[in-house]
Amino acid sequence: MTTTRKLAVVAAGVGAPSSTRLLADRLTQATVAIAKENGIEVEASIFELRDTAKDVTNNLITGFPTPKLASVIETVANADGLIAVTPVFNASFNGLFKSFFDVIDPSALSGQPVLIGATGGSPRHSLVLEYALRPLFAYLHADVLTTGVYAATEDWAGSSDDSLPSLPDRIDRAARSLARALETSDRSQHIKDPWELDSSFNVTGGFSAE
Repeated sequence: MTTTRKLAVVAAGVGAPSSTRLLADRLTQATVAIAKENGIEVEASIFELRDTAKDVTNNLITGFPTPKLASVIETVANADGLIAVTPVFNASFNGLFKSFFDVIDPSALSGQPVLIGATGGSPRHSLVLEYALRPLFAYLHADVLTTGVYAATEDWAGSSDDSLPSLPDRIDRAARSLARALETSDRSQHIKDPWELDSSFNVTGGFSAE
């Protein structure tokens, strides 16, 4: 019997085409292929956050998501695993990436396996995974995988340093880690409404009619 898992993928690239989306696609493809080898079918839903940029801004201002944004948030929150990739802006994640996760309930990603990734022009920004992305998802109580992937511009043409793992090797390693995590994750089997109230408005004691 084949087991099915749901994978959400968010890419915060602002260009078209985008190296951030390309990295997200490569990580997704590798994870799906490796999971399939292990008897796990993965249904991946990929979202480019620039498509919901205005919706996220309106949510920050009004406190309410549009139906389009609500659908994205629900898919992300109820997935068995998440791939989150951002370009590096001013030595950190970009504002679009941060704003999207700002409008998600802080408990919505609790226990969710998350593979973090980032893209940038220089290898010097690779530590953004550790000092920016990892603390963000740790705050959200997600299960951030040990292996993340950073891709500099030169990585797409092949690393000139043979002592370092190539980008395909790093993608494969990270994908294997996420595929293993998806095997044991069953979040999609216990779907929770991200807009559900924590408590009821019912008043147990009531008021006297007198």
